[in-house]
Amino acid sequence: MAPIVDSIEIDRSPEDVFAYVDDLGKHAEWQEQLVSTHVETEGPTRVGTRAADMRRMPGGTRELAYEITEHDPPHKSSFRGVNGPVRPVGTVTVAPLDGGARSKLTLELDLEGHGLGVLIAPLARASARKEVPKSHQRLKEILERAR
Repeated sequence: MAPIVDSIEIDRSPEDVFAYVDDLGKHAEWQEQLVSTHVETEGPTRVGTRAADMRRMPGGTRELAYEITEHDPPHKSSFRGVNGPVRPVGTVTVAPLDGGARSKLTLELDLEGHGLGVLIAPLARASARKEVPKSHQRLKEILERAR
């Protein structure tokens, strides 16, 4: 199945957008299904940073751990899940618009099934296809309100 790709234009600079998204502890502010994030490594976000999200899912709240696999501020960050039957693999890119006064944020996301997760992954992808645009809209509203 094709990955989920969703973009949104935000009236903030790429540096502002990337800095906010790069702060893993703030993800619960704009991702409705996220209860909290615990960053397991010290220091700023970088390749090798590990974090664990507590996410609302069918059947209850679950902890999903991930690590940053690529980090190029303020342009790109990639991640991959390290536990669970369905693991996210994705990349966030932030591109300048209008000479850098605005930004286009794009998320490319896939949910890979492991073990029995192969059976669950299509349902998780369908849910994510609905949730990602909602999360991006909340992110846009938060960042534009903070101007």
